[in-house]
Amino acid sequence: MKELLNNIEFANPEVLWLLLLLPALLVWNIFRQADSQATVMLSTLSFFASRHIQWRVLLRHILTALRLIAAGLVIVALARPQSSHSWEEQSVKGIDIVISLDVSGSMLAKDFEPNRLEVAKKVAADFVDGRKNDRFGFVMYEASSYPSCPITTDHQVVKQMIMMAQSGLMESGTAVGAGLVSAVNRLKKSDATSKVAILLTDGVNNAGKVSPLTAAARAEEYGIRVYTIGVGSRGKAYTPVARYPDGSYHYDYVDVDIDEQSLTEVAEKTGGKYFRATNEESLRNIYSEIDAMETNIRKVTEYMKKPEEFHLFLFLAVCAMLLEFLMKNTVLRTVT
Repeated sequence: MKELLNNIEFANPEVLWLLLLLPALLVWNIFRQADSQATVMLSTLSFFASRHIQWRVLLRHILTALRLIAAGLVIVALARPQSSHSWEEQSVKGIDIVISLDVSGSMLAKDFEPNRLEVAKKVAADFVDGRKNDRFGFVMYEASSYPSCPITTDHQVVKQMIMMAQSGLMESGTAVGAGLVSAVNRLKKSDATSKVAILLTDGVNNAGKVSPLTAAARAEEYGIRVYTIGVGSRGKAYTPVARYPDGSYHYDYVDVDIDEQSLTEVAEKTGGKYFRATNEESLRNIYSEIDAMETNIRKVTEYMKKPEEFHLFLFLAVCAMLLEFLMKNTVLRTVT
């Protein structure tokens, strides 16, 4: 009981202000009882020989105490006491997050130092490091997608897979829809309290059989929130435009073209948000904002799962009222 009381929180703490009425009720009851007592004129002292009358008078004060205790317990029950000692046990599932990373050739553009892909990998790995209670998965995509790492609690493995990602392993192109579908397929069977996909790209969907909005509809169907990130400076960027047989690239300044409208629609359809990162600092800030948003969502979910403890207080209130009723109608029964 002591441990329970030490871990009690109230969903409606403002109701507890009603407890301040109890002292007023006590004073009112004392005056009411005093007014209800009649003055009796006696011609003999034999009345005082009846000692048993005294303890019955004292016991009547117990009735008042029981009423006040019952009222107090009902007020506490209405304040909805909840146990918080199991909060940590309910947060171990945390959130399942899949990072879907565009590794197409344009991600080697040098408007980020040393390029977009290396910065995106480094920031994503740091994000994984910062969320100890969550499970992560990783997907990379070009003209098709490759689910590199299943959802796991082993953050070290996830970070290794992220840092190993590189461009040129798949057919050239940017299949944003396929990248999101792969993330959805990883998350759809998850039983986590929250399921999140972080989709990062620097271009326009120009490959694959699934459009980004069709993929978003599937994410919405499975309750997956999608945060989309468009990566690239505004204007022109020094970007690979051709690849030589030896694997090296020919660079030139080309316009940065990100389908922000499509990415915004994908995010909004699933309850997420679209972000634009124009340098490493802004990309880190975006991940920090996602981190804060998902932390708040998890806290709300856990709070709603706190066990209700008002049943105990209602039970004790009923016991007090029942005892008061029995005493009033047995040992303290008044004959009218």
